[in-house]
Order: sequence, then structure tokens, then C-alpha cells
Amino acid sequence: MDRGATPPQAVAHSHLPADDEEVRSPLLVRRRELSDEQWATFEGYVRELFEAFGMAVDEPGTRDTPRRFVRALYDATEGYEGDPKVLTAFPTECKGGAACHVDQIVEGPIPFFALCEHHAFPFHGQAYVCYIAHEQIIGISKLTRIVRVFAKRFTVQERMGDQIAEALQSLVNAHGVAVHIEAHHLCTQMRGVREVSPKTRTQTWRGFYAEDPELRKEFFHLTED
Repeated sequence: MDRGATPPQAVAHSHLPADDEEVRSPLLVRRRELSDEQWATFEGYVRELFEAFGMAVDEPGTRDTPRRFVRALYDATEGYEGDPKVLTAFPTECKGGAACHVDQIVEGPIPFFALCEHHAFPFHGQAYVCYIAHEQIIGISKLTRIVRVFAKRFTVQERMGDQIAEALQSLVNAHGVAVHIEAHHLCTQMRGVREVSPKTRTQTWRGFYAEDPELRKEFFHLTED
């Protein structure tokens, strides 16, 4: 493999181009707005549901539970609004040479909480994100922000890894991106097979990582606790 080959032209400089909506859209701020009538309607639905399932909804401790539930669900899915702070990239510190094509930048473990779109039950765990810089780098804290943009949605673990990798690749046009996620899914613990402590692991590879097993091996070595 020729690691000195130049990847396609970067799509991100100080910011992503305005017309690249497909890349920008998952990260852009899209303020969600609900009217007072909508809040009241949803709280009414939840109250009816909880009462039908057995909750005494007029007790002091439960009277406001439907409202709290709807508000908590809204907060837990704020990833749909994106995060403008991840849209800035910086020139790489690399001045040329082979080392710039193999140096890995690893962040993790990054804790997260998400909601499974199949049952709307939480799954939670940690992610490791790594990339090999080309012409640009991204602030370390932005890697955590990218993970949480895609975690705070109704999603599945496999898609979440793909979205993190695609977003990072698009932001800095990296030589390679690796994402490792391990999570506990409450939908398999609280219902269904009722596993005691299952852990699901997924990996996503882009660029050099997809081509080079030695890089993948080194990535796993770097992510060992």
C-alpha cells in the first residue's frame, strides 16, 4: 500500500463548504421547537399510557411524571440539533514525510448514552475514536462532541459507528478513521432474553484502517485499558 499517496481534495478547511449539505446536515444546529399545545398533548398521551400500564398518576410523586418523562426524552435526543462547535478544523502540524501518514490520534474511552430505535430503551457504553491526519486536525474535545451528537438520538450501535467515522472523515479528510464502540443494551437486559450483562462491540474502519491489519492491531493496542 502506498501511504504516501495523496487522498482526494479535502472537503473541510476552516469550515465545511456551504453547499455540502449531505456532510454538514448531521452536525448542523437545527433547533427543534415544540409549541405549548404540543407539549401538553404529548404529556397527556404519556399520562394515559402510564395510567393504563398501572401507574397511579395522581400521587404526589407521580403527578408530574408525564411532564418530566417527555422533557427528559427531549433532552436525551438533543443530538438531532447537531453541534456547531465540531465544524472547525485546523491545519495539521505535519510538515511532510512518511510519519505523517501513520501517526494515530486516539481519544477514548468516551462515555455515551443513547436510545435504541427499536424499543426506545437506552444503551450505554464507551467509544474510542482514532484518525490519521492528512492536511487538517480537529480539536480533541471535538471527538467527544461528534460521538455525543450521534449518540443522543434514536439509533442503533452499528449506524452510530458509521456516522461518527463518516463525519470525522468528512471534517478533516483523514488518511484513515477507526471507531470502536462497546455498549450494554437495556433492551436485552430488561426484556426479551434478559441477559445479565451483555456487551456488544462494533468496529468501523475507513481509509488506511480498512486496508492495513497492522494498523488495526495497533489501534486495539492503544485502546486497551
